[in-house]
Amino acid sequence: MEYLCYLANASLTLRLVEYLLGSSQLGVSFVTVINTIDGWVIRVRLKHQLCPQEDGNFRSILSELGINYSPSKLLQLALMSLAGGQSPVDVMRRYQVAVVSHGQPNKEEIEAFRQQFINGLGYCPQTLA
Repeated sequence: MEYLCYLANASLTLRLVEYLLGSSQLGVSFVTVINTIDGWVIRVRLKHQLCPQEDGNFRSILSELGINYSPSKLLQLALMSLAGGQSPVDVMRRYQVAVVSHGQPNKEEIEAFRQQFINGLGYCPQTLA
């Protein structure tokens, strides 16, 4: 089972990752976090199908934090490549996307990306807040 959503900023992204880290019953297979110019794309793949109630609960959480997302062809190819086992660095080079994290949910990678980006710019854009 797979979920794809768009989040407006890093705080919401971190909140979702924290939820995933605390929800072992979901059975997360992997989480992909991609930063775009205007927000964050999160893909959550689960190891097993959720029952309808669990699915509804998880979709409610996702809709509270962000919106359902339909990726561009380029982003679809990048997500498929990551799921197929290509390294994030190769995917970033090939598709020109910023893969922040791929694998188990990881707050530290998101925070490090956020901090490096802010330090490089000298200010904090709204999407990194």
